[in-house]
Amino acid sequence: MTELHTDRLTLRGWRDSDLAPWASMNADPEVREHLGDLLTREQSDASVARFQAEFDRRGHGWWAVEVRATGEFIGFAGLDRVDDDMPFTGVEIGWRLARPAWGRGYATEAARTVLVYGFETLELPEILAVTTAANLRSQAVMRRIGMTRNPADDFDDPTAPEGPLRSNVLYRIRRGPRM
Repeated sequence: MTELHTDRLTLRGWRDSDLAPWASMNADPEVREHLGDLLTREQSDASVARFQAEFDRRGHGWWAVEVRATGEFIGFAGLDRVDDDMPFTGVEIGWRLARPAWGRGYATEAARTVLVYGFETLELPEILAVTTAANLRSQAVMRRIGMTRNPADDFDDPTAPEGPLRSNVLYRIRRGPRM
């Protein structure tokens, strides 16, 4: 499995030691605020099994993210194919970090590295990012990594129930001449 490194982070395969902190993140209402219901330990563990299986099959997906200096697991970042039930197609970048890791620039740092991998290694022509209209923190990361939003692309997520999770925004970035 390909590992990616930044000055402060390692993006790597999932380990058994990641399961408990991942489950804690998925049981945290603030972390899940823009994602939907809290996950049980079983659901959380099953998500890691899916992430690893997809990564093994495609060679990319959701990497576990750890702080290089300490080895602490802090979340995930990576690329995934857009779900079939969305009103658009492509490859989506994403990240999710534990609350203690918020506000330190880790999401931006991981996302920039994932973008480079997507454009230079996978040779993707475009990478998308999706979040709820209310998720201003993720939208700020999207802008910091050079993504742009056309409000005409915003959409209602057909898989989300009525309410704040339904209204979504779509950001895009195209591979530039330097990539």
